[in-house]
Amino acid sequence: MTPSSEQWSAPSGLLERARQLHAAHDEFLATGRTTSGVRPLVEQSWRRALEGGHDPEAGSAPVPLVDDALRRHRDAHPLAPMMPVIRRLLVEDATDTGLLVGVSDAAGHLLWVEGQQRLRSAAESIHFVEGSLWSESAAGTNAPGTSLALDQPVQIFAAEHLSRQVTGWSCTAAPIHDPDTGAVLGALDVTGGDDVAAPRTLSIVRATVAAVESQLRVHRLMTPAGAVLATGHDTAVPTLRVLGGGAGVLETPRGPVRLSLRHTELLLLLAAHPHGLTGEQLAVALDEHDLAPVTVRAEMSRLRGVLDPLRLLARPYRLDAPLRTDADHVKELLTRGMVGSAVAAYRGPLLPASDSPGVARLRDGLHEDLRAAVLGSRDPDALLRFGDTEHGRDDWHVWQAAAGLVDPMSSRWPGVQAHLDALERELGRPH
Repeated sequence: MTPSSEQWSAPSGLLERARQLHAAHDEFLATGRTTSGVRPLVEQSWRRALEGGHDPEAGSAPVPLVDDALRRHRDAHPLAPMMPVIRRLLVEDATDTGLLVGVSDAAGHLLWVEGQQRLRSAAESIHFVEGSLWSESAAGTNAPGTSLALDQPVQIFAAEHLSRQVTGWSCTAAPIHDPDTGAVLGALDVTGGDDVAAPRTLSIVRATVAAVESQLRVHRLMTPAGAVLATGHDTAVPTLRVLGGGAGVLETPRGPVRLSLRHTELLLLLAAHPHGLTGEQLAVALDEHDLAPVTVRAEMSRLRGVLDPLRLLARPYRLDAPLRTDADHVKELLTRGMVGSAVAAYRGPLLPASDSPGVARLRDGLHEDLRAAVLGSRDPDALLRFGDTEHGRDDWHVWQAAAGLVDPMSSRWPGVQAHLDALERELGRPH
């Protein structure tokens, strides 16, 4: 990834650039076409948001978490103990310079929004408030939502936002990862005027995220009294991230390694079968038409070159050490009955780009286990968090269950009922 893919580079004629972007934005909404002045990252995000159901001409971002639901979600979130670090490193300076700092969960809900009160009041007009949902499908292209969708730092300038109401703002955000599992915990965002999209802001956000991730590891090692705890697993164990993305990332003590889709499929299958798989079993799991044994051997040979510090053993093919995945983390949370946390950790279906039969079984199994737990929880917060994601937006059963549990007198009720009505019209179900 090159820096230009994530940061917005301001030309000398800032006003002219803003004018060009507004014209490109108007053309895209009118024709579906873009000019050469729109970054590929932005155009791709615009298209994802529209495909996810976002209406750029409609109102502001939804606010599904309010009052007690917001407090419970914040209190239980793993980034809650990190807020003093974020305030010390970022919020204090941002307040002095007229900026807002937002911290979201992995689904894009803003759990904390802090900064200058005047600016916070102004941001209420676009629902950039605590409890609002800023995923791409809910709020269009924006730095926190797009950084979560891509799992990389992102800067969005003015009319690069898809929603018209947000084009007067600029923002910079980066995802925050669990230092042990590699799972995305949320995003750190700075929002304000045009200068927020400058490269120096990206550097500051990156540095703050690095400090937060480092402090998370320290925090987990300490009891409230300060004694070191046994964590229950080795933090040096490599982790494979496979949820919600096109291919996988292998997190190792030496840093992340981006993998091809085929190598990700192979590693995932080996992680799911620690006792090993024969070449014939891998061939069947990888392709419904079965791969030739020589093809499997060639793929395994290439895989060896990217596995350090893991080693690939043969007869049967297996790894010489445990390999965790972010899917394992979701399953562990479900086993512990932490359904809301499992929803937050589930960034999307497992390797959605894979056609491998073996991967499809793992993908469908995890998704159905999570969905069943959400429906069985009778927890309106968990149901709405699941329903507000791209993989839950069209799930009628989830929204029907939520409508039956949300208090009709609450501020969430009209939005839930409106979404359920829209689904029933689309699906032809009786009201």
